[in-house]
Amino acid sequence: MPSFPRDLPVWTLAAASLRAGTPVALLCVVRSAGSSPGRQGFKMAVTADTVAGSIGGGIMEHKWVELARQRLRDPAPEPLLRPQIHRREAPVDRSGMMCSGEQEVLLWPLAAADLPTVEAIESALLINSGGYLAFSPAAGLLMTAAAEVAFESSKTLFYEYQPGPVWHYRERLGFRDKLTIVGGGHVSLALSNVAAALDFELTVLDDRADLPTFESNHAAHHRHVIDYENVAAAVPAGPHRYVVVMTVGYRSDAVVLRHLLSRPYRYLGVMGSVAKVAELRRGLREDGFSADEIARLRGPIGLPIQSQTPEEIAISIAAELIQVRRSNES
Repeated sequence: MPSFPRDLPVWTLAAASLRAGTPVALLCVVRSAGSSPGRQGFKMAVTADTVAGSIGGGIMEHKWVELARQRLRDPAPEPLLRPQIHRREAPVDRSGMMCSGEQEVLLWPLAAADLPTVEAIESALLINSGGYLAFSPAAGLLMTAAAEVAFESSKTLFYEYQPGPVWHYRERLGFRDKLTIVGGGHVSLALSNVAAALDFELTVLDDRADLPTFESNHAAHHRHVIDYENVAAAVPAGPHRYVVVMTVGYRSDAVVLRHLLSRPYRYLGVMGSVAKVAELRRGLREDGFSADEIARLRGPIGLPIQSQTPEEIAISIAAELIQVRRSNES
């Protein structure tokens, strides 16, 4: 079964609590920097006896959960926005952790009037329909459906936070990172099962309609049989797009790469031996691709852990995807 976005359990608990008349609060990391255990966008739903999600764990999270529960005992709980500095020597706002980063946490008590918005967010995550959620002291909690967004550039930040007295936080709903696996064989199936736990929206493409491993791939959100000559139309470019090429052989890999190599992806890699990937690069040079374009192609893919089975190879590739995803993060 395809995975859901990481935040779905948070909003499911929030919606169920509001429907039952149970006090519930949201915790949301609106900003993070450095070696912070809770990254921007991390969330929790907190009731008197239940939690869902995480804002980073450890003593810091424990204190915020207890603070949320304390606030929920008030007849009219107020939101709270507070920095958390993960350094022992910090003069104020010490989190109790020593990992040296910082994060800013929003505690937002939910009211009965928020139920339609919370249910709309939950529904958008369940069906992966997109849209935005936003918090602000003036407008409260809002949700904008994808159909109501007039313009959505691929360069628009997934998370946006404006600090200050009139602060504002907004994020897109759903998966930020999208992984396309071109090829539906054994390693593709294994990689799909691993990637399902890593918060990727997953698409698998193949040119064979009767491939058993393609048909049995229930981890993928999307499966399409295509002609590899038309692969570019099926694999949009963008800063959060990851592409792994592992078709049935060298020739079909080469066809796919000729269509994708000049397009801007966060990650583009091809599975194969050193000799095979060297031959692919040689052919791409002969086809007129520049040295810079060829240098962007990763291969052989996967971290060097001496992997042999499809499952081991999948883990090595997934580890490289995580390495790329987390590089250059503040």
